[in-house]
Amino acid sequence: MVVAMLSPIWVTAQSDQAIRIKATVKDQTGFPLSVVEIKNEEEEVITTTDENGIFTIDVLPNSLLIVTAPGYETKVLRVSAQMDEIILYSELESRLVNTAYQKRDQSNLIGGISFVNVPELLQKNYFTYSLDNMEVFAPGFHGNLWGNNEYLLLVDGVPRDVGSVMPLEIEQVTFLKGISAVALYGSRAAKGVIMITTKRGAAGKQRINVTTNTGIHVPKGIPKYLGSAEYMTLYNEARTNDGLQPLYTQEDVFNHGSGSNPYRYPNLDFYSPQYLQEAYSRHDGTLEIAGGNDRARYYTNLGFMSEGSLLNFGQATQNRNERFNIRGNVDMNLSKNITAFADAAVIFYNGKGVNANFFQGAASIRPHRFSPLIPISALEEDDEASMNFVRNSSHLIDGQFLLGGTQLEQSNPIAGIYAGGSSQFTSRQYQFNTGVNADLKNVLPGLTFSSRFGLDYATSYNLSFNNNYAVYQPQWNNYAGQDLISGLTRFGQDASSRTQNINNSRFQQTMAMSAQLNYKTVINEHHEISAILVAGGFQRSVSEVYHAVSNANVGLHLAYNFKNKYLVEMNNAIIHSARLPENNRRAFSPTMSLGWRISNEEFLQGSIFDNLLLSVSGGIIHTDLDIQDYYLYEQVYTQQGDGTVFYTWKDGLNNISTISRRGANPNMTFPKREEVNFGIDASLFNNRLAFTGSYFLSRMSGLLVQRSDVYPSYFTTGFPASSFIPFENYNSDQRSGFDFNLNWNQKLGAANLNFGIVGTYYNTKALQRGENWQDPYQERTNNPIDAIWGLRNQGFFGNTEQINASPTQIFGEVLPGDLRYADQNGDGRVTPQDEVFLGRGGWFGAPLTLGFNVTAQVKNFTFFAMGVARKGAYAMQNSSYFWVSGEAKYSEVVRDRWTEGTAESATFPRLTTLNGANNFRNSDFWLYSTDRFDLARVQLTYNVPAEQFFGGEFIKGMNVYINGSNLLTLSPNRKILEMNIGTAPQTRFFNLGLSAQF
Repeated sequence: MVVAMLSPIWVTAQSDQAIRIKATVKDQTGFPLSVVEIKNEEEEVITTTDENGIFTIDVLPNSLLIVTAPGYETKVLRVSAQMDEIILYSELESRLVNTAYQKRDQSNLIGGISFVNVPELLQKNYFTYSLDNMEVFAPGFHGNLWGNNEYLLLVDGVPRDVGSVMPLEIEQVTFLKGISAVALYGSRAAKGVIMITTKRGAAGKQRINVTTNTGIHVPKGIPKYLGSAEYMTLYNEARTNDGLQPLYTQEDVFNHGSGSNPYRYPNLDFYSPQYLQEAYSRHDGTLEIAGGNDRARYYTNLGFMSEGSLLNFGQATQNRNERFNIRGNVDMNLSKNITAFADAAVIFYNGKGVNANFFQGAASIRPHRFSPLIPISALEEDDEASMNFVRNSSHLIDGQFLLGGTQLEQSNPIAGIYAGGSSQFTSRQYQFNTGVNADLKNVLPGLTFSSRFGLDYATSYNLSFNNNYAVYQPQWNNYAGQDLISGLTRFGQDASSRTQNINNSRFQQTMAMSAQLNYKTVINEHHEISAILVAGGFQRSVSEVYHAVSNANVGLHLAYNFKNKYLVEMNNAIIHSARLPENNRRAFSPTMSLGWRISNEEFLQGSIFDNLLLSVSGGIIHTDLDIQDYYLYEQVYTQQGDGTVFYTWKDGLNNISTISRRGANPNMTFPKREEVNFGIDASLFNNRLAFTGSYFLSRMSGLLVQRSDVYPSYFTTGFPASSFIPFENYNSDQRSGFDFNLNWNQKLGAANLNFGIVGTYYNTKALQRGENWQDPYQERTNNPIDAIWGLRNQGFFGNTEQINASPTQIFGEVLPGDLRYADQNGDGRVTPQDEVFLGRGGWFGAPLTLGFNVTAQVKNFTFFAMGVARKGAYAMQNSSYFWVSGEAKYSEVVRDRWTEGTAESATFPRLTTLNGANNFRNSDFWLYSTDRFDLARVQLTYNVPAEQFFGGEFIKGMNVYINGSNLLTLSPNRKILEMNIGTAPQTRFFNLGLSAQF
């Protein structure tokens, strides 16, 4: 914040209208600043300061002056007769960070806080999702915060969806990780908070920014499925393995493989150019208008986005997602001591699609089953019945084809896209914020009041036109070497109700409010004291959900700063939750942080450290986040009226049974997060090297669980599903780890270089569990929370003798080529009791996340690149692409199946037409590492010299840039990581953009 220091005046009356102002411009240390520009309301330079920081001008009383200097924050002043001295604070030291209910100097952040200034980032890195790759810039963020499984996201202080705001609307994103940083937000902030703060207007001449982008998505990692001939051959092999006769003849296999007649002998490839295009487009445009004066400021954002899809046939060619948003933020000075703000935003989203899941069908429909299109040219001329089908069909594709199918594939996705109708997803969001701030210095100097009220409405629904359609199965024959269709079998009817169907309707309302008293004072220039008393909360209601999600608390912030050397901060909250019994619905959450700027001590004066701040923070936060529902403390009985009767005394329809669902626990209390964290914030070598880091140790205790380990087994039954066991505060989890941010600035000749590396590592442990396993190696206690459990494999069974000599595996019939598992407990049987810990799943984010970014600026060119490395997590190859059995579609992985001839080199079990229950279950055979490095983005930006090209009159500035996203993945399991099964493929994105200032 820039503060004007007022003292006796140097004013000389020059006329009845103008006054002469003579003033000195200084920095915060009192050093005069030369060559400071003094501008009028139109931002025209009217004078500059001399070498002593002095300027003299003749201006009208009450006119507006704008004072600017490179490296300092701009100051806007209303001319008065008392103007003599103007203080400008350095831009580095004056930049504030949005934290819980206040803004704080970035040099004094303690308690686990990271932040990203988005406008600066967008100058070199165009992105379209508000939290896109933030792990590259914000230590502690890896999709979650410090290993927790969720976080509270606030947009301008109101809980909102991250998709409700676009990056160009954002001023700053703050990551509140530590327990002290989140305490003032209460119960539902206990696992971390991400604060998004949108842009606001500034006094001065109106500024207009226009940004437009156009780009293309190019798919990568396309799944590879076997063609018809290879599938049929291997399916015959699978039947032989099961002791069955082959289903397909060699002639069938040859005909399907030859491609001579793909309609009679189909070889359906969902990923061929017939159905998918090579790329699809995305376009967006944004208009920003900002300005105002010392009485009112405004910021307006209008944005539009349009994006297509990969599908390029039938009604899917019209698939498109469109988004339109309007935001207006206004700040007003109602009087000398009272200010107010009012914000409004509207987001319209439309997604046009089809009534078929194409990619789900791509993962399941076998290639030989049917031809999607039946050529009418192949119909025999005298087949009047078939021609009658053609004449009466409502869906003659391109005038040449009928829709193909079989009795089992009557509603296949290809026919559905051609004839099944269309759908449109519609979403509308309306956001409103308002508040009043008052300076209460007349009551007590340094006392202020702030308030905020937010109200959001969001609605969404699907509107569809659902058509019925017929598919046809041809009967082929061959006359004199020519394949012809001698008859058609129709399944279904062409019919359309022409009725709009509305489903998946959803309504959501969010209300948030807060009111706070703020106090700040400085005593004897060395003792800075601040305090905040705040009452806040929010409530979110969702359609068809009886109880709204609520958060209510009273918070107290106390802080003391001595000479900017010793920092003490306490953030405490009293919370309330209706999810607990009435006698336990309130709790007190205390936290405290200490900071020591050791670089201000005499023994470090003149050292390499420009700044060195050490901090420690700790406390307890009570939370209801892990209480999944209301009334869990009550005993619940239900009556079965669906005919499920266990004891009856008469015949008839009124017989019902009462079943217990759970027992009561009137002493249920809040789970709580207990934590201590240590922080370091350092800059060295004249601010060329900056480093921040944190270490945290956190425990979540009192988590609810129904303890079947301490209650008799007859307290719960499987049929009927009933239980007398209550929920208890018993389970406990631990999270520990560290994060850091290292940033280096260097000038090499004409180039300005910047390199940054951000890292987050966390470990989890289940400290306490209610469990009663037969074998100690199966205990979840002291294992990671995200543990993957499964069997240890010992390769394939090679022969019957080996099977007979091995422990019995209970999961199904075992033959040579099936997986052999270790008998962990030595009981002679392989059962689920033999499952062991296999690895961490990384469900809350990879255990180790490293982000790298490099910026090189040479003259008007800026090169930027960033990458993300993730290490330490594992996953199972358990999708239909890998677990292939029965009538499933075959992917390329089955080529490496076990046979007698490939026993030494096989990497896949023997094929089977049965369920494969022995092979397709969690084991380390299917386990793979998700370690990866992604080249996330590369961008080259050219800053067009506006003065040289446009004269600087109409166009004040312009940037042209080209970038690519999601460009490259380096990993031992790259093919698996880049491949989506049952959903649209992952894509690379290439973009050309332009940003102009007017």
